[in-house]
Amino acid sequence: MKYFLYLILAIVLAAGGYAAWMWYSITQPYQDFPKEGVFVDVPHGASQRYVGYLLKRNGVVRSKLAFEIYARRHPKRTLQAGEYFFDHPMTGREVFWKVAAGQIYEQPFIVREGETIFDIARDLEAGKFMPAGDFLFAASDPSLIRDFAPEARTLEGFLFPATYELPRHPVASELTAQMVHKFKDEWKTIASSDPPPQTVSSGREIPKASHDSKGQANSNGAAGSASHGPRLQMVTLASLVERETPKPEERPMVASVFGNRLRKGMRLQCDPTVIYGMERLGQYKGTLSGKDLSFDSPYNTYEHGGLPPGPIGNPGEASLRAALHPAETSFLYFVANTQGGHFFSSTLAEHNRNVVKYRRLLAGLPADPPPPPPPPPSAKKRQAKPSAHAQKQHKGKAQ
Repeated sequence: MKYFLYLILAIVLAAGGYAAWMWYSITQPYQDFPKEGVFVDVPHGASQRYVGYLLKRNGVVRSKLAFEIYARRHPKRTLQAGEYFFDHPMTGREVFWKVAAGQIYEQPFIVREGETIFDIARDLEAGKFMPAGDFLFAASDPSLIRDFAPEARTLEGFLFPATYELPRHPVASELTAQMVHKFKDEWKTIASSDPPPQTVSSGREIPKASHDSKGQANSNGAAGSASHGPRLQMVTLASLVERETPKPEERPMVASVFGNRLRKGMRLQCDPTVIYGMERLGQYKGTLSGKDLSFDSPYNTYEHGGLPPGPIGNPGEASLRAALHPAETSFLYFVANTQGGHFFSSTLAEHNRNVVKYRRLLAGLPADPPPPPPPPPSAKKRQAKPSAHAQKQHKGKAQ
């Protein structure tokens, strides 16, 4: 009987000790990994036991069993898949709630307004997120935007500029889906707050504005390709506006210039479209020469009338709004003013004067030349006024 009591006491003490150990394991901070931290990748569908095993193997928790027991006490909370980063000691409870809340490791990645799919791909590779080719392959598939713009050839123009929180190794197709989803959300907000686009006499919708150029007008262009859907036209126009001016307050005027030129059948002669066409073929070297303006590309708006086949970058909110609701102007031209903005004009003569201003500013001179000097004083001598005596004599002779 005494032996049995001792056995019961030993079992109780062992159970108490084990419970105390479990409690200690889940409530006291633990770190058995390098000071620089450790990544733990929790796969989709992993069980609580397997997650505990991964955390124990990587030195994040003291006891995999204690972690599993604690997890089972919270059956309504699911351990979220993803990659987690641990860089300081944490209790087992803190580790559980971090994984249950899905606080995966993420880094900010910025897509700037106007960046092309090529720019984004280079930035992703430079940030060691993924090879540039992986992103370009995903961005070349327009299926994500087919419901919005069926004629779109790629996702160019529909990858909304924003800051995205990315894991260490994002999947390219998932990233493009996230960017397109962001674009569609922003478009709904913008479109609901702006009036509908203008409809031309043919019944074909085009943005109220369309391309412009900093060069001379050409009357051989057509007012946009009939195959362009209205939404694709607007996003294409917005991408041109985005690439032409960094000033949000100027964008409705730039959109107006583009639209006025399109409606008059003038070629758009927009330098960024030439650059984009060259970049698509790997021919752009960082500068644009006069010879490049004749580069053979469907995006070259010096050689082809109307809008290019699609966007030449990814426009932000201000440029999308400008495309949907351009300013009411008679402007047909603009040229840089060396201050980040532009001089706008309605006639070619006025535009040529603005070009002279631009060149003077580049040379460090005032925009307008100084006024001409006043004419020199007359060389003729002033005739002296005759005296009263002389006037009387003259009168006497006259009589």
